[in-house]
Order: sequence, then structure tokens, then C-alpha cells
Amino acid sequence: MTAAEQLDMEVMTPLMEAAQEDNSEEEAEPNTVQANEEQRTTFLQTLLHLLKGNIGTGLLGLPLALKNAGIVLGPLCLVLMGVVCLHCMHMLVNCSHQLSDRMKRPPLGYSDTVAIAMETSSSNMLRRGAHCGRLLVSFFLVLTQLGFCSVYFVFLAENIKQVVEGNRGNGEEGIDVRLYMLFLLPLLVVMSFIRDLRNMAVLSALANTAMAISLIFIFNFITSDVGDPGRLPFVSSWRKFPFFFGTAIFAFEGIGVVLPLENQMKEPARFPQALNVGMGVVIVLYVSLATLGYLHFGDDIKGSITLNLPHDSWTNQLVKVLYSLGVCVSFVVQFFVPADILLPPILARVTDSWKRPFELLLRALLVCLTCVMAVLVPRLDVVISLVGAFSSSALALVFPPLVELLLLSSASSSASPSLSPSLPLSVLAKDLTIVLIGILGFLTGTYATLEEIIAPGDQTLYNDNATWTTPTPTGLPTAPPTH
Repeated sequence: MTAAEQLDMEVMTPLMEAAQEDNSEEEAEPNTVQANEEQRTTFLQTLLHLLKGNIGTGLLGLPLALKNAGIVLGPLCLVLMGVVCLHCMHMLVNCSHQLSDRMKRPPLGYSDTVAIAMETSSSNMLRRGAHCGRLLVSFFLVLTQLGFCSVYFVFLAENIKQVVEGNRGNGEEGIDVRLYMLFLLPLLVVMSFIRDLRNMAVLSALANTAMAISLIFIFNFITSDVGDPGRLPFVSSWRKFPFFFGTAIFAFEGIGVVLPLENQMKEPARFPQALNVGMGVVIVLYVSLATLGYLHFGDDIKGSITLNLPHDSWTNQLVKVLYSLGVCVSFVVQFFVPADILLPPILARVTDSWKRPFELLLRALLVCLTCVMAVLVPRLDVVISLVGAFSSSALALVFPPLVELLLLSSASSSASPSLSPSLPLSVLAKDLTIVLIGILGFLTGTYATLEEIIAPGDQTLYNDNATWTTPTPTGLPTAPPTH
């Protein structure tokens, strides 16, 4: 396996550090933590891995996110959110570097960066809570990965349902989408038994290719007929905006791959440039697909733009099949992270003869858990928004500025022990504003999506049309929704 293929697997497992016990620092000899020169990545490889870590199912839900913000406000907020997330990524990388240099430690991961920032704080309470800080970050990271897996269940079921039942007549009722999730369960359980992600390198490369081809077909379709922006609301209702926030932050939540990528780069000094270029491409891609998709389909846009593609073309069906294959492989890669963290402490209490079957049982139960979450909330748009608002907002917007404030505060305190620590007001205002946005998005987005899950009667929050799964064929009248 090439170095690039190996890193492609490692990039998607940023939580592995949390699965390790905090052994003595003597074990972290420089020659054991430094990657072999041949295994380090070039600027171009790092850029490609950064794109892979950020582009997924969230991209396909962004046109609906724009509907919940407005055709003018939506793209503006999407660009602003992308810039803020990029700034938070830079903050995390810079803080990790400073803490690593200060503590004479090897390159740090996300949870270690937060924990050490708390350990070096001037506050006794924060120092005592450093371990809790590490666990909190790991909790949100694991929750995010399991949330991704639940989203994949819904996405796969929805798209496979359309491929199988796309040519049914309007009077024919198809199989419930939840049954498709149950049909997928045995396959994904078996795939979750893969313990070494290096065995997935070839499949991962094929999955990335399939998803790239699908995006090309999607862009080709939506650019064939761009609708009139005047028919769409410039600014949507404020009640819908939390759904926009959740979906957008879900799409931009690639901060977990940043530190592993930077730590594996041949020229780490060039990583900020790679990060700027990569996230610049991501922002342009997100805004383009979201805007063009919303302009093309208008108020009929659904939780994934693939669900809007008509069934009368083999290329549209191919898009759903190819992207579903890519998501199926992504499920295994994403699932490896929470399994690698949650299982070792449990298996340590099991005798050697039972470890292997017990591990397989626990993996199967974890996959079943993500399936149950998807079955309980079988709406792709709501699941994406909930995962984004509840877990992604904390990782992408809340923790990085707090770490920077802790680091600057401790630096000021150590530089001037006789004086009270002082921070530049501009930095303090900027970081607190980002934290406030993250917390506000967390609260409002979680509340709005939970309200929609508990009382889903008002589906106009997401789609004014009752048929939110299967698009109505062009030229046929749409039946009025029944309440």
C-alpha cells in the first residue's frame, strides 16, 4: 500500500489518540512518533486528503439549507460560515503547535490539545478538569461519527428506494424507507467487522472516484436549466434559519482531520497554505452546488439533491448508485473511529478466548444503534441538521476559540506573573463572538430539530410539499397535501 493510501485511512481516524491510555511520556520517544519520511505526504496529497475529509453527504443537503435561509442570505451565510470554520481550523493548528513546543511533546491531536490547554491554565479548576475536557471532546467526536453513520443509513435507504421504485406509477405505494434500512443492516454489520482500515484502501479510492463522477453528473444536470432567482425568497423565515445552521455546520465539520493531516505533511510550514486552498475550493463547491441546486429545483428541493433527480434518465440513476457505493464505504471508515475508542476499555475486561466474538458482537450492536437512530428519524434533512447542530457546532466553533483564549491567558500570566493576565480586546471579542455563535447555533438548532422530530406535523419547515421522498415526474400535476 502506498503512503497516500495509508494516510487516506489515517486521516479518517483522528480519534485514535483518545483510545490510547495516557501512558508514561517516556514511551513517546521521538523516533517512535516521527513518521517515516517515505510515509509523509506532499502538498498536493495533503490538499487532496483535505478535500476528501470535507466533502461528503452534507454537500448534497446544502441546496435545502439555502431554502431555509433564502437565495440571497443563504449563500452569504454559507461563505461566512466557511471562513469562520477555516479560521477555527487555523486556531486549532496554531494552538496545537504552541502547546507541543511548550510541553516538549510530539504532535498533538484534538482532545490532547484541549486537555493540555486546560492543564497549563492559571485556573486550578480548569487544571483539575483537564481530563474531563479530553473526555468531552472525545464524546463529541464519537457522537459526530455515529451521527454520520446514521445519516448514511437514511441516505442509502432513500436513494436505493428511488432506484428500485423509481418507475412505479403514482398510485402504487412502495416499500417503507425504514424497511430498506433494515435490508441494509446485515451488509453494514458485516462490513463493520473489518478491523484494519488498510484493507479498505482500494475500496476507498474507488469510492472517492464514484462520488466525484456523481458530482460531475449533478452539476451537468442543474446547470442545464437555471431558474429565475426572483421566484425564490431572498430571505427566509427566522424560524427556518436554525435548520440552515445545522446543515451547513454538518457540511463544514472537517476539523477532525486537520491535525492528523498537518502532522503527516513533509513540509508542515506549508500546511496553512494547503488549508487555505483546500477550504477555498470547498467553500466555492458548496456555494455553487447549493445555489445552483436551489435555483434549479426551487421549493421542491429535498434533503439530498440526488432525491430530486428524475427517474427517466440512466445517468441520474447512475448518480444515485455511484454515490451510494461511496457512502457505503465511507460508513465503514467513519464507524472505525468510535469503535476504536469505545471497544478497547470494554474488551480489556473480557478473557482472551472471548475477546474476538465479544468484539464482533459489540460492533454489530453499535451498527444496530446507528440503524435504530435512523429508523426513529427517517428524514435525511432533519438527521443532518440535528447532528450538525448538536455535535458539529461544538467541535467546529466552540472548542477552538476557547483553547486559544486559554493559551493566550496562560501565556500572559507566565510572562507577567505580577500582573493580572490581559488579552487583546480584539482577540477576546472575536473569540467570544465565535463561541457565542456556536452555542446559539447549538441551542436553537438542536431545539428546532428536536421539535420537528417530536411534532413532525408541520413539514413546511423543510418542504412545503407533502411528498418529500420521491420527486414528482415533470409535467404531472402535484396533488395537494392532505392534513
